[in-house]
Amino acid sequence: MSNRKLRMGMIGGGKDAFIGAIHRIAANMDGQIELVCGALSMHADVAQESGKILFLDPTRIYNTYDEMFTAEARKPADERMDFVTIVTPNFAHFAPAMQALENGFNVVVEKPVTFTLEEAQQLKAKVEETGLMLLLTHTYAGYPMVKEAKQLVKSGKLGKVRKIYVEYIQGWLSRLSEREGNAGAAWRTDPKKSGKSGCMGDIGTHAAHLAEYISGLKITELNASLNIVVDGRMLDDDGAVLLRFEEGATGTLIASQVAAGEENALKIRVYGSEGSLEWAQMEPNTLTVKWIDKPAETLRAGSNYADRLSSYATSNCRTPGGHPEGYLEAFGNLYRNFALALSAKIEGTEPKPEWLDFPSIDDGIRGMAFINNVVASNASDEKWTKYTI
Repeated sequence: MSNRKLRMGMIGGGKDAFIGAIHRIAANMDGQIELVCGALSMHADVAQESGKILFLDPTRIYNTYDEMFTAEARKPADERMDFVTIVTPNFAHFAPAMQALENGFNVVVEKPVTFTLEEAQQLKAKVEETGLMLLLTHTYAGYPMVKEAKQLVKSGKLGKVRKIYVEYIQGWLSRLSEREGNAGAAWRTDPKKSGKSGCMGDIGTHAAHLAEYISGLKITELNASLNIVVDGRMLDDDGAVLLRFEEGATGTLIASQVAAGEENALKIRVYGSEGSLEWAQMEPNTLTVKWIDKPAETLRAGSNYADRLSSYATSNCRTPGGHPEGYLEAFGNLYRNFALALSAKIEGTEPKPEWLDFPSIDDGIRGMAFINNVVASNASDEKWTKYTI
């Protein structure tokens, strides 16, 4: 383990930006990382003001990420940033991520990893060429009971996986919010900034990642139907996908942002030949396990039967049972695992397997392929689409 904090830079995430603050809280949670520099907005005045609010060294508040990479790369090894976090809208992920890798900096990036699948593939090639690390913040992979679900499936106790049902339901776009001053809605529903899919690109990718992460199975074919429910919207705000997985498993994925009154209802159920599991993001400390021939079990994060849970779950629990852990802690777990793995690499030591359990560029490619295949299936008369990358 390193004897110093890792030095982080940030692109985007200036004042009043929701996700930038989330990343800073998560990175700071375990005292392993410090924010040392940033190009926090595309607007120079906002970038400067944001840096001052965060008490950054005035000489390390940059107006552009080009300026930041140039200046940081020239600094001595014991001063320059170790990695950069990119929290810009989708269309502005690829260029700074590629430039960071070219300048020798590790990368943390919001999902989707890039704007197109082709960009994601180029980024993967650069990651492999440089040997640098990339964390993709699929937040839900950071929850301890999601990790427990993955290990439970992997153990074989549920038997052969047969069915996977996953849904991600929100209601915040039930009105034409993008024309009512909602900045987050404005870029997410703009194909020039968000990409070829709205709802499926924004939250459907989270659901698809969760299904593959927990089950350990890759999607092989899909049959998608996308909808634009709110008049005047340019991208899908609702949809459903039939799924076929490796090893004969099948399932469904439902994503909607027009379910009025819903908050962030992400839920997954995985059914095997011997039992099943169920997890819901709005009750994240609970994993329900049901058996074909014995009573159901309710597993709880932080419980006093921790030896019943896997090391992957317990190493990501932070508080005693009954103290809710949620979104911020899950984000923090991603950053902590990334930081521990990166520190081990810097020190030339072997990281624990639990530290390496975070989404990477490969997950980013799967996510971009999901968007492409869903859009292609929706447009096809044949509907069933081979999952191509």
